[in-house]
Formats: sequence, structure tokens, C-alpha cells
Amino acid sequence: MKIFIIGAGAVGKALAVSLHQAGKEVELIRGHLDDGTPHMENIGVDLLDGPTLEAEIMVSTLNNHTHLEGLVVLTSKSFGNKTLSEKLEPKIGDSPIILLQNGLGVEQPFLEKHFPEIFRCVLFMTSQNSAPNTISYKPVAPSPIGVIQQKNTALENIVATLDTPNFRFVAEKNIQRIIWKKAIANCVFNSICPLLETDNGIFHRDKAVFAIAQRVIVECATIANKKGIDLGTSELEDQVLMISRMSDGQLISTLQDINNKRETEIDTLNFEIYRMAQAMNLSHKVKETRLLGELVKVKSELHR
Repeated sequence: MKIFIIGAGAVGKALAVSLHQAGKEVELIRGHLDDGTPHMENIGVDLLDGPTLEAEIMVSTLNNHTHLEGLVVLTSKSFGNKTLSEKLEPKIGDSPIILLQNGLGVEQPFLEKHFPEIFRCVLFMTSQNSAPNTISYKPVAPSPIGVIQQKNTALENIVATLDTPNFRFVAEKNIQRIIWKKAIANCVFNSICPLLETDNGIFHRDKAVFAIAQRVIVECATIANKKGIDLGTSELEDQVLMISRMSDGQLISTLQDINNKRETEIDTLNFEIYRMAQAMNLSHKVKETRLLGELVKVKSELHR
């Protein structure tokens, strides 16, 4: 089964090289471009705890394809999902779509377009551009994949197709709980780190910064619990510290986006939590989460 990866950023490139190394047929599609000549690119992936992988990967754009038959994996930024769902609707057929994206509700545009098979993946890894066409990549844990909407394709087949020794995936029955748990951690990392212009390791190094994270966790957990997602603050704090220690020195994606004058995903993180709180008349419970999101948004716009 051919694998189309939409989004030629750090995650997409690391995944493409890992799949190619495992003998899978893979193609990278640039999510933000409509036109372009298909071509081969040499991409390197520096495994922070291992060797450097290299592969020649086919790179194209969506307009090069009338139909995408295989697995369609989204590693592009979630703020583009509405537009992307419109572009993919006539091309997708019955092909499963797997969203490797941060945030809450990122699958909604595809549900509204009645895509037949939608899966969500929660990534447990860090990656960033370290040189032209070279990615530094570090896995934290196998990334769980779960079902949002299913027709014919078994979850186990999706996992088996994508799983490789250097980029691991596992099946997860309760994917919503994992999505919320990671989204809350992202509300912490993707707001505090960009504002302090620091790396992910700040939370285990600095008690004052971790205290801010703890307040955000309490606010977000309140909304999660009201939505029927049972998450305790201790569990969420442990996750933030674990990610912080394992990605010490790495820059969170939102800070990378701001530095590169790109739009961020803060709308599907802090602002999505705030929108949910508003709908439940609980906006007063997420004041700090909202403020941090607003500051990140302003900072991003000023840089652009």
C-alpha cells in the first residue's frame, strides 16, 4: 500500500525516510503548495540516539494527483485542515486518512466532508530542521493510533503499514483520552516555551516555570473532566516532566514556527480549550490558558 504524506516539514520528512528505509513505498506532498513538478529529494534524518539515515524521496504537490489510493497521512499544520479537506474530498475515495497532528477537534473538517475512514495519531517524538534537508529526530515513545471513523480498514493494518524500527506506532482503543492528555501537554509547551524563547527542558530545570505549567494543567484538566475525559493533574504533571526531560534542548514546534515566521497551531490548543470552556459557561476557569494563547498569537503575528 502506497503511503502519501501530506506535509513536508520535520515530522513528514522523518516519517518518509523511516518508511523508505523499511522498504515502504512513500511520497511526500507539500501541503501549502498547489503546483510543482514532482522531483526526488535527498533527505537526511539525524537520530539523536543513533545513526544518520538518508533516502531519496519523491516530493510532489496535490495538483500532481487526481486520486490518492493508499494511506494518506497528514503531518501538515492543523490550521490548514479546512482548506485541505476541500482539496482532498474529490481525490480521497475510500483511502484511509491518518492525522498526525496536535490539537483538539482537528478531525472535524474531515468529518463534515464525510471522509469514510479517519484515524488520529498522537505523536510522541521531537523533530526539527538542523540543516538544509536534514532533520534531527528523537522518538520519546511509540505513537498511538486510534479510530475516529472506520469503514473497512482494520486499525491493526494501519499500524502495521506505518510502524518501522525508527518510527514506532501502536494501536490504541481509547484514543480520545490520549488526544486530550497530549493536547493539554501541548497547551503547556506550545505557549510557555515560545513566550520564554526556551527549549522543552525548562520545566524540569526551573521550578517557577513548572509552577506556571501546573496552573495551566489544572485549568485544562477541569475542561477535560467536564467533557467526560478522566484525567488527574498528577498524571498530566508527570507527563509534562517526562517530555521535558526526554526532549531537553529541543525547541517546541510553535517556537520553531514563530522563528520561521509561520502560522502556529495555537488555535487548536489553548484557544480550543477556551472555546469549549465558553460553551459550558466556564471561561472563567481557563483565564491563564487563554492569556498565554493570546500572547503567543500576538507574538506570532508580530514576527510575521
